[in-house]
Amino acid sequence: MIYNLISVLVVIVCVLLVLIVLVQNSKGGGLASNFQSSNQFMGVRKTTDFLEKSTWTLAVLLMVFSVIGSLTIPRAVESERSVIEDQIDNVVDPNAIPTFPTTVPE
Repeated sequence: MIYNLISVLVVIVCVLLVLIVLVQNSKGGGLASNFQSSNQFMGVRKTTDFLEKSTWTLAVLLMVFSVIGSLTIPRAVESERSVIEDQIDNVVDPNAIPTFPTTVPE
């Protein structure tokens, strides 16, 4: 149950991280360069600071959720056997010679 929740959180963080990285521009442009009007709410520098902080935050969250997810992976009970082990134990030897009845029917 907790593993499914952590898995969903990891997917959400990954999608957000991809979107934030795609908004950024390697030369300092990206989203910040689109808001260069005189009546801007946030400055260009504040926008790039927000994008950088959100990138680092999402990267740390992804690492934390990945570690928590690896710790909460559902484990099989030791007494149960897997389906593959049962198939291996019940396999018929292909080199075995079949035994046929020795008497001739009348």
